[in-house]
Amino acid sequence: MGNNSSEIRSVKPIFWISTLYFAMGIPFVTINAVSGIMYKDMGISDSKITFWTALIMFSWTLKPLWSPFLEIYKTKKFFVVATQFAIGVLFALIVLSLPMPDFFKYSIALFAVVAFCGATHDIAADGTYINFLTNKEQAKYIGWQGAFYNLAKIISSGVLVYFAGVLEKTKGVTNAWMIIMGIYGLLFFALALYHYAVLPKENKQEKESRKAGNVRKELLEVITSFFKKKNIIWAVLFIILYRFAEGFAIKIAPLFFKAPRTSGGLGLSTSDIGLIYGTYGSAAFILGSVLAGYFIAARGLKKSLIWLCSAFNIPFIVYALLAYFQPTELLPVGLAVVVEYFGYGFGFVGLMLYIMQQIAPGEHKTAHYAFATGIMNLGVMIPGMFSGMISDWVGYKMFFIWVLIATIPAFVVTLLVPFSYPEKLKEH
Repeated sequence: MGNNSSEIRSVKPIFWISTLYFAMGIPFVTINAVSGIMYKDMGISDSKITFWTALIMFSWTLKPLWSPFLEIYKTKKFFVVATQFAIGVLFALIVLSLPMPDFFKYSIALFAVVAFCGATHDIAADGTYINFLTNKEQAKYIGWQGAFYNLAKIISSGVLVYFAGVLEKTKGVTNAWMIIMGIYGLLFFALALYHYAVLPKENKQEKESRKAGNVRKELLEVITSFFKKKNIIWAVLFIILYRFAEGFAIKIAPLFFKAPRTSGGLGLSTSDIGLIYGTYGSAAFILGSVLAGYFIAARGLKKSLIWLCSAFNIPFIVYALLAYFQPTELLPVGLAVVVEYFGYGFGFVGLMLYIMQQIAPGEHKTAHYAFATGIMNLGVMIPGMFSGMISDWVGYKMFFIWVLIATIPAFVVTLLVPFSYPEKLKEH
């Protein structure tokens, strides 16, 4: 049960939940998607972009390992504000690094620190949500939480990428992206000041006193109990391989859109990519996610899972078709992204529900959920690291055929994965 003290909570939750989860979404989307478009504009190879931007996402996989230690020092509000301020500083340093001859080396190192701060911010933000809201309030605001996280995706990969494309025409590529990174920096300074003023304060008398040794012992218990769960090997294979093909496709698709037609790409402008992904793609993703919830509620997860897997993986065929036909009009590209993102939203819900209902249950439910989602990210991160190398080697046409082949393990594990806990389709 969250803390509902009126002395501690002077601001309505919606006024900090919205901005907190908006702030949570920005670093992840910026590193995972926007940075790739920026580096492509600035002449970096696909293999270099995909390897390093995927590798530095490792912080979101490892974050469960240091999350318990945040309870020892300071408060959740302290870590939210501190990490947001740090991210603002880091984006300012990225601005300064972009005109340098070795800009990639310096900027990717700074993005790696942004990733660490972003993952740490996620821990503190989720802790604030859980600690200061009652169970009823958590259910009430869960939709707003997701909505503002997705708004971050629309603003970052849509509006700001589109704006970068507009600026490139008058300011040049480097100056355009310096301005965009500067906007990110100013945004996080503003968020830090805002959350310093509005986030609820923890009651220090109720803050648990914990020692590092005890936390290490608890962490070891969480990890060992996780791998003692029934059918856990099958479950881990499932959450890794379900997104295996996505790990290849998601990194290369925007680079393929940007690449010149003579190189097998579509030759789209930065503004076109921002428009397609940030508006049509995001809307399709949200619609797919909502409809999947009703679909699963009607049929149950076990009966729905193979259909969700199909919706998630089969739409990757649109990229193979785009690579083969190389359309010159924006409409077929936009329709392809809508189809893929709708399927992505529809199928992704099944994976998260499986983790929630079949892996997390038990004594350490919250910790095991975080641990499982961290492992899940490996299924995207590892293929993403090597996607550029494969693409450079075989070309875009053959690469997207390889993506379709890479969906096969997802179907195999989906058909074989066991359900260790019975489904409860009726409310009692």
